[in-house]
Amino acid sequence: MVEAKKIDSANAVITGKIDNKTLEEKKEKAAKKIAKQVKIQGFRPGKVPVKVVKKMYAQDIEQEAISEAVKSLLDEGIKKLGVNDIIGEPEVTKFEKTQDGFDVEIKVYTKPEIDVKDEYKECVPDVELPEVSDEEIEEELKKIAESMAETKVSDKDTLEEGDIAVIDFKGYIDSKPMENGSAEAYPLEIGSKSFIEGFEEQLVGMKVGESKKIKVTFPENYGAKEIAGKEAEFEVTLQEIQEKVPAEINDDLAKKYLNDENATVEELKKYLKESILQRKKAEAFAPLKEKIVECLVEKFDIDVPESIVEKEIDVIVNNEAQKLSPAEIKELQENPDKLKEFRDKFKEEAKERVKLTFLIDAIAQKENVTVDDRELQQVVYYEALMQGQNPQDLLKYLEENNLLPVMKMNLIEEKLLNKLLEEKVKGE
Repeated sequence: MVEAKKIDSANAVITGKIDNKTLEEKKEKAAKKIAKQVKIQGFRPGKVPVKVVKKMYAQDIEQEAISEAVKSLLDEGIKKLGVNDIIGEPEVTKFEKTQDGFDVEIKVYTKPEIDVKDEYKECVPDVELPEVSDEEIEEELKKIAESMAETKVSDKDTLEEGDIAVIDFKGYIDSKPMENGSAEAYPLEIGSKSFIEGFEEQLVGMKVGESKKIKVTFPENYGAKEIAGKEAEFEVTLQEIQEKVPAEINDDLAKKYLNDENATVEELKKYLKESILQRKKAEAFAPLKEKIVECLVEKFDIDVPESIVEKEIDVIVNNEAQKLSPAEIKELQENPDKLKEFRDKFKEEAKERVKLTFLIDAIAQKENVTVDDRELQQVVYYEALMQGQNPQDLLKYLEENNLLPVMKMNLIEEKLLNKLLEEKVKGE
């Protein structure tokens, strides 16, 4: 007899008995199956006697028989529960041998029932449309012009901050030439801080053709340990002064920047206005998204699957463990009570995270917010480029560690919150 009982809308328990007769039938079936597959010397393939198989593979046969019996019990229980959205792996919480078989208890976890109407919209505040001034657009135009500046030989004869110094230099430590410490016609932007501290500053005021000895001290944490913390002397000759000349703000600049042969500077201004507006919206939305999330968690009371909560606790505990000392980690590993106490600290946080995931999923379905594989792949490729990784390697890592569903859910949450806030923007 199999009994199935819902604890709540996300958790259920199935109980039943596997009697000895059922188990023997399952063993017989498993033995016949193995007899057809195994190769034993002295017998033709597929013709091994079942009694020989039972003797040689007794443990395997019993394991398969028990597994099949538990699966049958589970299937019957799920059918009685009348649920379809099973989440995660069912958990056998009791398996006790009795005189006439085994008593079994299995916990089953399901997608919680969430009745979403329009009450979630009460969590979304009105948003004032940010303004974009003409001055902000002009500032962006100047930045673009500077980023597309051309480098030209300067008429100056004295080097100033912001100029590019074309220099020959030779470096010495303890009067001995430094390894890889010299160069000719090296372009160095003064103020870029790309050389050792104090080097660029001592070049300011030099005249074209002038040679000068400058002294600097390498930092104690410098990459090359053999020269870290040591004083060095450089012989420097200024060969030429170059300066960056910003591009002119005109239609040609717009064509280059927008990669459009028909673009005009007015179209570029419109493009920049929209870009600035979206940036300002993102800045305004960020703190509001946190408030919406807090409101949703507080407003809705839903059941959550225990197994998913436990997995979320695992994630939090693993992250928190990185902050602990080796001694503290060892204590948790050796003391089950301490570990339980440590895990229990994060139970409520884990519940809220899981609760939010299901809420976002339900609201996203109502709002028709989805993320397809193409969008997900684009984000993976962008992340890979930002981290200097091969996109295929990152994709493989995410797949192998089952992180793509998490990333997809995060994207859905971001799209959903943006959509809800966009609908509340005033002035559009």
